[in-house]
This record gives sequence, structure tokens and C-alpha cells, in this order.
Amino acid sequence: MYVSHINKVEKKKVEMEETSGTYIQWLISKEQGAENYAMRLFTVEPGGVIAKHQHPWEHEIFILEGKGIIGAGDEEVEVSAGNFVYIEPSIPHWYRNTGNGEWKFLCIIPMKGVK
Repeated sequence: MYVSHINKVEKKKVEMEETSGTYIQWLISKEQGAENYAMRLFTVEPGGVIAKHQHPWEHEIFILEGKGIIGAGDEEVEVSAGNFVYIEPSIPHWYRNTGNGEWKFLCIIPMKGVK
């Protein structure tokens, strides 16, 4: 078993073209012994965005706080705390904080998506 606390996990700025005000914390990955899935916490500042991108793995997302827009394919939806989202593999997707505070969400991906 592995147990830790969010305050002990390094918060890194997401360095991706046309992405701003976004930070990632890798909560569970290969380093903790996970073999199948990685869990990440994203924090997006007000006005922050994650640019449109795609990859051949799925995403499971759970919104913890704040609100924002998640786009996938030809669709955009506004989400807030308590919403959860599944994004299919290979679908272009993007994120935008539409609130006045931080937007935080968990994103779980298969290990094949971990570099």
C-alpha cells in the first residue's frame, strides 16, 4: 500500500504550446508501483487553458472544485465540482477555466500514456 498527502507532491507547470495557468501533480504513477493507471491532479488558474490535443489513450476525469469547459471532438460542456467525464482515446480535447477561482480535477489515464 502507498499513502501520501497532496502537500508532499511536487506541483509542476504544464509546459505545452498554447497552454497557460495550468499545473499538474502526479499522485500515483509507476514510481509508487502502479502498473495499470496513473492518477494526476490538475489545477487550472482563472482564465487558464489546456490547448487542444489528442493521444491514443482514454481519460477519466473527476471535478473536485471550481468550474470550466471541457471540449472533446465537436462538443463542449461546462462542468463543476461533482461532475465526472470520460474522454475516448484519440479524440481531440481541451480545457478552459471559466470560474473566478482555481479549477481542480483528477485525471486518470492508463500507464501507456505515462512518459
